[in-house]
Amino acid sequence: MHGGCTDAEWTSASFRADIPGAMNQVNWEQDYESIPPSICQRNSTDCGQGNVPLYAILAESVEDVQIGVAFSSIHNLRLAVKASGHDYLGRSTARNSLLISTHKFQNITFAENFTVSGHNEGSAVTVGSGVPLNTLYQAAKEQGKILVSGVAATVVAAGGYIQGGGHSALSPLLGLAADNVLEFEVVTADSIYLKALRGGGAGSWGVVVSATFRTFPTFNATISLVSMVANDTVAIGSIIATHAKHIFDWDDLHMGQYFFAYENTTADAYMLSFVSYFPRISSDEAAAALKPFLDDAEEFGQIVGKQFNEVNINDGITAVDDGVGSNTVLGSRLIPASAYRDHPDTFGHVYTQLFDAGAAAVLGHLVAGGKVSENACIDSAIHPAWRTAKTHIVLANGWEDSTSLSNISSIQSAFKDSQLPILEQIAGSSGAAYSNEADSLEEDFKTTFFGPHYPRLEDIKRRYDPKDLFIVAAGVGSDKWDKDGLCRVD
Repeated sequence: MHGGCTDAEWTSASFRADIPGAMNQVNWEQDYESIPPSICQRNSTDCGQGNVPLYAILAESVEDVQIGVAFSSIHNLRLAVKASGHDYLGRSTARNSLLISTHKFQNITFAENFTVSGHNEGSAVTVGSGVPLNTLYQAAKEQGKILVSGVAATVVAAGGYIQGGGHSALSPLLGLAADNVLEFEVVTADSIYLKALRGGGAGSWGVVVSATFRTFPTFNATISLVSMVANDTVAIGSIIATHAKHIFDWDDLHMGQYFFAYENTTADAYMLSFVSYFPRISSDEAAAALKPFLDDAEEFGQIVGKQFNEVNINDGITAVDDGVGSNTVLGSRLIPASAYRDHPDTFGHVYTQLFDAGAAAVLGHLVAGGKVSENACIDSAIHPAWRTAKTHIVLANGWEDSTSLSNISSIQSAFKDSQLPILEQIAGSSGAAYSNEADSLEEDFKTTFFGPHYPRLEDIKRRYDPKDLFIVAAGVGSDKWDKDGLCRVD
């Protein structure tokens, strides 16, 4: 329904999380390929069903989930599972399906001595698969605790986030979220706990109703925001090359950082934002840590904003809400630390080429190294490339509702067709990607998302989901199905 509240809240992730069939990125609600296209946009046109499920269960108990899963299995129905809809690959929705929403699983329980198989794992929090991060972080603050999770306010820690591995601004200090998960409560065909959930890919294994995470004593941190303007693509490349040369400066501080570059068409310039998370140091110390990089970067661009705020990490790690409601697809690669050590100047050339080729935004995430590398011995389904990576770099491609279908198709394939060959100059031709923020059209998703773990994951899939009830785009077993997960192709 258009107008009124829907229009006012169109870009609110909190609003969309409350609606079972709503996705954060609205392109996943559309069916562009049917004849005629079945779409529902932010205008006065009539709405088609698109890829929005026909029916939904707003589950309130484990029994509700079990009944929904059993019903889908008995009647051979396409099944979709949604926690928050913060989903860049369209895995939380499906055409002609039954959807199970876990939004009402809002339980949060803290324990000082959480035991797994008789072993005391220390302090932990068990959280339902409907609890958004802004709520969870505040609950943890009241207990004097922090956990490893994301920075998006409405992401659900126990949803697809943890199933894909879960990176965080705290990862250089404390590891990936999947490194710190202790237990899952999950509904499968026979309700068995699966280790595959630790990085084995979102939506492929069952319906997670809760997860238990290791917690740590909370702490104060300095969060800084530095904004820069660059006049052209060469200048933006020079700033990024400078950043690459300084990226190891902050290792001892366990700093996490998001460094975003995008074209500002209104100002006919390029913008860069560096959001840095410095655990347990003052704003003066954080400013001193960034100063060598910023001094060198100012040779190529202008600093137009600089903030350093000392906060409790629970208060500063997320915003109140997330801005969504656009048409967006992603492509990404994990970038090895060796690329930064051996060829820092190449990063500048890559960014210049990407923007010259029409990229709208390149989103860098300094969320690896440190404890992520140290945790290489943990047995999980996390792609081994995480353990040698330094950053996770994402290309975001979007379009307006008025964009023609042919142009939409070109934009959807832009990462694969034109951007990936450029990015491979720093990622390598056999690179890996974080499966939660990646291209749904990834040609070799088995290698790119799962690496050497895929054969084992496929065996687990055959054992616990032999009917392929849980099939998602570029997920384990999806190669045996068409893109809608409705018809087998083998």
